[in-house]
Amino acid sequence: MIDIKRDRILVLGATGFVGKAVCRLLRERGVEPLETSLSMGVDLRDAAQTSALFSRTRLKAVINCAAYVGGIEFGLRHPAEIFRNNLLMTINIQEACKEFHVERLVNPISNCSYPAKATLFRENEFWDGPLDDSVLVYGMGRKMSWVAAWAYQRQYGTDTVSLILSNMYGPGDHFDPVRSHALGALIRKMVEAKEQPQPTVTIWGTGKPVREWLYVDDGAETLIRALTIQPYVGPINVGVGKGISVIDLAHLIKEAVGYQGELVLDPSKQDGAAYKTVDGALGAKLLGWRPQTRLRDGIEKTVASYRQQRRDND
Repeated sequence: MIDIKRDRILVLGATGFVGKAVCRLLRERGVEPLETSLSMGVDLRDAAQTSALFSRTRLKAVINCAAYVGGIEFGLRHPAEIFRNNLLMTINIQEACKEFHVERLVNPISNCSYPAKATLFRENEFWDGPLDDSVLVYGMGRKMSWVAAWAYQRQYGTDTVSLILSNMYGPGDHFDPVRSHALGALIRKMVEAKEQPQPTVTIWGTGKPVREWLYVDDGAETLIRALTIQPYVGPINVGVGKGISVIDLAHLIKEAVGYQGELVLDPSKQDGAAYKTVDGALGAKLLGWRPQTRLRDGIEKTVASYRQQRRDND
């Protein structure tokens, strides 16, 4: 069993959105993690670089926050890159964990890996149908990361805990139009529309799709807690089973921003899957914890952070 106070913990993708939150929460516990990312000089798509990293760190546990991902528009523009980059990282990380006898790998999986027909996502329905076309490549890549975890556990005994997380948001998220998810994109649009000012803000799609959102600190807390639970091979959902439609989310953000203009739907843009909420009962049982941050509170913190980011960049 991992002792986070004593054992060396490596955070992959440590300079990214989720990785930064994981490292910050570890430090708040008095733990100094080992950190790496592409911007820090290690390319996990390269097997030799990945192996060299693991060989020199003598670590016991790994939290994998590295991914090549963006919103729907990013996925439509870069499907082959998403496929190649994420699968290479999955294979190289599992190989390195096997080679250097890592005792626990924590592997986050996006909830877009669930079948398109699913409404409330349950672990026993993980394989019950095809994925939505809008997230086919990334979702299947994350699904294959669970298959890799199963395969390496079966043949080599590698211990991986795979957590299925909702779309995360919060301070430090992507806000550009291509890389961001809906929440980040809406915050950017409305902050800019209030500042300029603009009479309308366009919402992509019909506004009907329902999404569950996970505040980044709650996601990071989940990944840290997964270091110390009993081994579990199957996927583990983390969530509260409550979603919000895109249009209702937009109104929450409008209120947080203080934008007074009109919201206009653009149904020519793709909606993505109709419904994404997560049955988190198993995760709550195994982790002894559920996400804590109310969506309204998380949005207010994210808006404030984005405004500060804009001021810092002026």
